[in-house]
Amino acid sequence: MLPSIQSVYRKCHSTESATARVFSDILTVLDRGNVAALALLDLSAAFDTVDHSILLRRLRESYNISGAARTWISSYVTGQRQCIVHSGSQSSYDSLPFGVPQGSVLGLLLFVLYTADLVPLIQKHSLHCHLYADLSAT
Repeated sequence: MLPSIQSVYRKCHSTESATARVFSDILTVLDRGNVAALALLDLSAAFDTVDHSILLRRLRESYNISGAARTWISSYVTGQRQCIVHSGSQSSYDSLPFGVPQGSVLGLLLFVLYTADLVPLIQKHSLHCHLYADLSAT
């Protein structure tokens, strides 16, 4: 289910192998006499940007996840609430329509699946891409 260019949950894939792959891609382009440009995207608080409705739709449409599995995932990501406590005072609770639980393997996996549809879009424009999600950043 994971894109082949995603460096997470794969044996012998790490920040080092991701960096080596990007460096190799750049050298290959330059060796062919072409121009290479490197664009990096580092999403701050990326896990907080996951739209629940888009995630659930992607799971159904892109990965054919439905029925009890989709219902279980929906219950995992939706219905989360938060409040702020400061100096002994607590705000009212507010629902969170975005984000996946952080610090969990499932949260990382759902984020990777959420962003996987970017790969064909990037490749459609004859660009090379490589994805890396860092669990330690959650």
